[in-house]
Amino acid sequence: MSKSKSPKDEINVGAGGEWHQTAGGKHSPLTTNQGLVIADNQNSLKANPNGPTLLEDFILREKIFHFDHERIPERIVHARGTGAHGYFELTHSLAKYTTAKILTEVGEKTELFTRISTVAGGSGSVDTPRDVRGFAVKFYTKEGNWDLVGNNIPVFFIQDAIKFPDLVHAAKMEPDRAFPQAATAHDTFWDYISLTPEAMHMVMWIMSDRTIPRSLRMIEGFGIHSYRLLNEQGESTFVKFHWRPKLGLQSTIWDETVKISGADQDFHRRDMFEAIEAGNFPEWEFAVQLFTEAEAEAFPFDHLDPTKLIP
Repeated sequence: MSKSKSPKDEINVGAGGEWHQTAGGKHSPLTTNQGLVIADNQNSLKANPNGPTLLEDFILREKIFHFDHERIPERIVHARGTGAHGYFELTHSLAKYTTAKILTEVGEKTELFTRISTVAGGSGSVDTPRDVRGFAVKFYTKEGNWDLVGNNIPVFFIQDAIKFPDLVHAAKMEPDRAFPQAATAHDTFWDYISLTPEAMHMVMWIMSDRTIPRSLRMIEGFGIHSYRLLNEQGESTFVKFHWRPKLGLQSTIWDETVKISGADQDFHRRDMFEAIEAGNFPEWEFAVQLFTEAEAEAFPFDHLDPTKLIP
């Protein structure tokens, strides 16, 4: 006869003899925000049983930080977004270029969460302004969480991150009148653009149909930046990531967009929710653009410049 488990089998004993619960076994494991599995989040790391507590305890720091940030203020950009859970299934192995299991194990399904957002407007703004769309994906991989942040346009306004606060301040509504909401059709933005020649490539994209999509299920996604893959031999290859919608690219025209904004401010949210509820799940192909270091050096520009396209 097997011995029945007592409640004591479900707990561990702390440094002071106290009992505390740990996750694992038949329970879902505890993880950090990065997906690292941990056994205990009830006892701080200490120099000895009597203390002092060590600042190197990243689990303690993360837990306190999370608690201190539970009331999250509205984001300055990308405040209005629409998200959905799904999965990523690998169809072609990249084992020649990387050791990451998510990109080498064909047929493996990895849970993910995707958030698509507008940029300039607040959380209560309309879904359909002429605006860039953020395209952010969090993969819950076996090796930890992988965040791939991007937009629906393959380039960006600026070459140097130090200019980002200035760009956002210029794009937001005029400070003396608090309008236009969710739009850059005002002097401050275009004055900034006139003083930032590197932004002209991006301007050509935002004035195209890409920024007035018919549906969030019909937009592309781009990681924008160059990343580096490493294989088992330590050889590196540069990569850019692209998302291609199975439904293809579709946009509205400006007159349609104006009418939609007046009739249904939640047009894109509603479309996404109703499609998923009806079983018409949005689907994208995940593509990679690979190039070697030698090819990168041969480009007539810096491939790390996010205002440029890799040919």
